[in-house]
Amino acid sequence: MPAATRRRHAVVGTGSRAGMFVRSMLTTHSEVAEPVAWCDTNDVRMDLYDELLAEHGRAPLPRYTPDDFSRMLDEQDPDVVVVTSPDSTHARYVVEALDRGVDVVCEKPMTIDVDGLRAITEAARRSTAELVVTFNYRYSPRNSEVRRLVSEGAIGDVTSVTFEWLLDTVHGADYFRRWHREKASSGGLLVHKSTHHLDLVNWWIDDVPEVVSALGRLAFYGEDSAAARGLGPRPALGRDGAADDPFALDMAADETLRPLYLEAEEADGYVRDRDVFGPGITIEDNLAVLVGYRGGPVLSYSLNAHSPWEGYRVGINGTRGRLELEVVERTHVHPGSAGKMLGPDGKKAPVVDPSVTHVDAAGGARAFGSRLVLQQHWDEARELPIPEGVGAHGGGDAMLLDDVFLGVGDDPLGRQAHYVDGVRSVIVGIAANESIRTGETVRLSTLGIELDAPAELSAPTRA
Repeated sequence: MPAATRRRHAVVGTGSRAGMFVRSMLTTHSEVAEPVAWCDTNDVRMDLYDELLAEHGRAPLPRYTPDDFSRMLDEQDPDVVVVTSPDSTHARYVVEALDRGVDVVCEKPMTIDVDGLRAITEAARRSTAELVVTFNYRYSPRNSEVRRLVSEGAIGDVTSVTFEWLLDTVHGADYFRRWHREKASSGGLLVHKSTHHLDLVNWWIDDVPEVVSALGRLAFYGEDSAAARGLGPRPALGRDGAADDPFALDMAADETLRPLYLEAEEADGYVRDRDVFGPGITIEDNLAVLVGYRGGPVLSYSLNAHSPWEGYRVGINGTRGRLELEVVERTHVHPGSAGKMLGPDGKKAPVVDPSVTHVDAAGGARAFGSRLVLQQHWDEARELPIPEGVGAHGGGDAMLLDDVFLGVGDDPLGRQAHYVDGVRSVIVGIAANESIRTGETVRLSTLGIELDAPAELSAPTRA
């Protein structure tokens, strides 16, 4: 494909998540996509991405601050804006880009509140540009198999879903160190993290959420919980923790965290390793949600962010039987593994997001891996094979990137998510936060957000 056909991508937010898109534009998708500008508050992080470009023989890119976003669109004339900035900032970039006729690739969640959701929805409906939300978990082979089986009627009409997600004290704790710990920035775990899970359910059962009720509290992390358990005084930063503190975080020893965050602190003041038992945490770590769907099914969802193991369990009940998926992504956590995980050789290997790499390590009575079981009425349970995925998020990231940069191929499962899918997932988290705050059940129709897809909405296809 000639270089002239490459689409020009401006990247907003140069933290860790941007790396997946940038590396793809420099390697696997370099013939169809190229980065043309950075937009961030932090020059040190933009320097790091310029160094990545230099490794591939590319010149440094023009850089802009968030206040210069409009000027960036004027001067660089991108075809696409990739939004990987903190969640609370997404709406302003998405709306302006769409209003300028620029396509947008937005990391989940689309936004964190009703105002942002309304602004994005209205902009998407009036714009000729495309808005794609990156739900990489849809592409994981095990999750795709659930979608296929349900859509083919293996369990009949869906009546109810139970979904339990467990974040361990490596991955879960990390949300309580970063900007995610402040609900005003992230919307809490029900918006930032659960939007992945809620989208899976919406997609699996092909239905639209209507009513939400939730409970949640900060029961493990935070200064009050620490005091109640008698943990005593703690350093304000993870880097100052004792060597035997399982929640200490030594960014200086981490080849990814050190340059990207520790050495970038002076540029904008962002601190990546605040103590998980310190003050200022406004999000919950234990959450339970009930969701009623338009077609009748009911979802019972729970999230725990301090589990000793990481993974999830799903049960989908139908008029012909039941489908069960259990996934063990990490069997246990070793003391001193904060910000790290055990590699196949048993040594500690640093990662920015522990969810993107999984390890087959001894776990005692708990076995690593995935198990998919179908049991139809009046029949024995059968374990079904799951296609093997290679790479991050169970192989999902590679397929996601193909859809992002090449357009949708022949996919009967409909894995690429449009903005309506993003709306339907994040609105449940927003409503659940409101239910926790007020103690009341929330009908999504009262929030004034359109949940039906426009008739003209279609996926951009591959040439």
